[in-house]
Amino acid sequence: MEQPATDVAPDDPRARRRRLIRNVVLGVLGTIFAVWLILFVTKGRFLKHPFESVVGRLTSRQVTVGGDFQLYFAPLRIKFYAEKLSLSNPAWATRPHLFTADRIDSRIAPLSLLFGKRRFHSLDLTNGAVDLEWDAAHSRNTWTFSEGKGSGKPLDLPRIDRATVAGTRVRYLDPRMRLLADLDVDTIRSTQARIGDAVGLTGKGRIRDTPFTLVARLLSPDATVARGRNELVMTARAAGNVVDVAGTLPSIADIENVPLRTRARGANLSTLLGIIGVALPNTRDYRLTAQLVKAGDEYRFTRLRGTFGESDVAGRLTITNAARLHLDAQMATRTLDIVDAAPFIGYNPDIVAEKGAVAAAAATGAAPARVMPDAALPVETMQRFDADLKWTIATVRSRNLPISDVDLTLDLDRGRLALSPLTMAMARGNVASDVVFDTRQRPSAVSYDIRLAPTPLGRLLAGYGVAEAGTSGTVRGRIQLAGRGDTIHDSLATSRGRIAFVLPAGTFWTRNVQLSELDLGTFVQKMFQGKLKEPVRINCGVIGFTVRGGVAATDPILIDTRQNVITGRGGFSFATEAVDLAFRADSKKFSLFSGQSPVGIGGYFAAPSLDVVSPQLVARAGAGLGLAVVATPIAGLLAFIDPGDAKAAQCGPVLAGKTAAAQRDEDGKPREDIGNGTVDKVDAKPKRKKFLGIF
Repeated sequence: MEQPATDVAPDDPRARRRRLIRNVVLGVLGTIFAVWLILFVTKGRFLKHPFESVVGRLTSRQVTVGGDFQLYFAPLRIKFYAEKLSLSNPAWATRPHLFTADRIDSRIAPLSLLFGKRRFHSLDLTNGAVDLEWDAAHSRNTWTFSEGKGSGKPLDLPRIDRATVAGTRVRYLDPRMRLLADLDVDTIRSTQARIGDAVGLTGKGRIRDTPFTLVARLLSPDATVARGRNELVMTARAAGNVVDVAGTLPSIADIENVPLRTRARGANLSTLLGIIGVALPNTRDYRLTAQLVKAGDEYRFTRLRGTFGESDVAGRLTITNAARLHLDAQMATRTLDIVDAAPFIGYNPDIVAEKGAVAAAAATGAAPARVMPDAALPVETMQRFDADLKWTIATVRSRNLPISDVDLTLDLDRGRLALSPLTMAMARGNVASDVVFDTRQRPSAVSYDIRLAPTPLGRLLAGYGVAEAGTSGTVRGRIQLAGRGDTIHDSLATSRGRIAFVLPAGTFWTRNVQLSELDLGTFVQKMFQGKLKEPVRINCGVIGFTVRGGVAATDPILIDTRQNVITGRGGFSFATEAVDLAFRADSKKFSLFSGQSPVGIGGYFAAPSLDVVSPQLVARAGAGLGLAVVATPIAGLLAFIDPGDAKAAQCGPVLAGKTAAAQRDEDGKPREDIGNGTVDKVDAKPKRKKFLGIF
């Protein structure tokens, strides 16, 4: 009987090939099972040293396990267990280890390792410590396993389905920012790759030389673990300031080109900027908000707005943290309280507000009863950073002086601070000034050039109780001084230059002029006639001083009115702030009951006094008494009669602000009745008699 044919003979090549494949598969499976069995039985402890070697070679770091080690399939997931695990930092880092942990117990998806996903089914981490550092050039960091330039990449975290992470500490160091932070991370628990609750961080550190404390929360921990958005809020406290920062980071350790909402508040803004080595005058309580974007070396604060003291501010600020720190700012203020401006000349605004300028000056080291501050310029700090500032102020809130439309340009270049130009509108007049503090010269070379455009005197003096009505006169002038010193007081106490204010033709209230002239007869006559407010015409006037070695001597004081010629002698000292001036009014017309005695202004800047009883007046009264005794009472009046022989002034030299040597009387002759830029003395002691305060 014939046998049926088969498809493949036993010795057919295809059969042999199938048997070979089957045997290979069985062999591989058997090998895998054997390896699995060996690993399962031994827990893979014998792989400890190979693990250290292989991982160390892949990361170019040293890996050590100081305690128990397990690496095996349990049953299909890889179990990785290690005690006292450490992973070293690159050689340039300041700490030896990037990561250490007392214990790691994890389950890892095997296929995730093949595709680089690094998925952890579970992770229990106890007492982990992470050291995150940038190098000085900010081109490499410790968490990127490459030594090539530009290797600083975002920190990449694995996906973790379930985790318990306890006792974690994070250290972050950025040499370029001079920032060091040591943080404690709250215990983290997650299930199904979701942490749920925000993760809190607390810590402390130093930024430059200032310690700070920090409280932060990661509001999106699930997204962070999944390498998504990282919503972070943080509050830092340093040097009495509180700074809040909030934003969404592309990675947990990367703030580059990320808009961050910032808010700062504190008692003194100068202490905040002082943290980064920037000198700023003291301020009262401040509150500021801004958007911060870090771009390379630049920290850009835009949409900046807030308040300091009773004043407001808005604008932008860019801080460049390169080889040399540089600030570039543009600010605008609607209303600046005059007290908040006090720090710009060295006063503490809180002391000014509570106790006045004299107490504020004393707090800077000035001698008692002085008003000029003796606060030293921050020379060393000014030479460490540069700055450009453009600041406009719409209105200055002042009790006495109406100031508005302030426009300030500040330039600080390697210790040379220039306020140029600094312009403002004052009492419907304009003030333009250029002030330079050059700390590169020792002591500092300081120059003042202040120019007052024609300004209505009525409104200028209105804040001091002089009504505007009936006063049409104006004043213009210039102050040019140069001195040496590291304080405003010292620079003025050594200054040289000229001060001159010119009064063109105008009218003033009689009561404001006659009291100064001490023309008692005219004053009383007009008072009884009800003409106290009748305007008196000023033809021209100059109030000038020549300054040498900080002492200002009249050069000249000469005011020509319709009825009188007012002259002045003496001077004042910027060093002691003592004042010793005498004003005299000589009548052009006959006047009865005219004392014709100088009116003295003495005392100090802080406490000037008006002395209306002078030795000349006492002598004249004595002469009158003598005449009355030996003759008749009527004869006693002769001592008080002014024959009216005062010579009017030529207004040309007066209006040009010329010195005393250039002044002429109406006949063209040099005047000998005015101060010529010299003083006999400037009293260093206050006057004992103070009959009338003028400030």
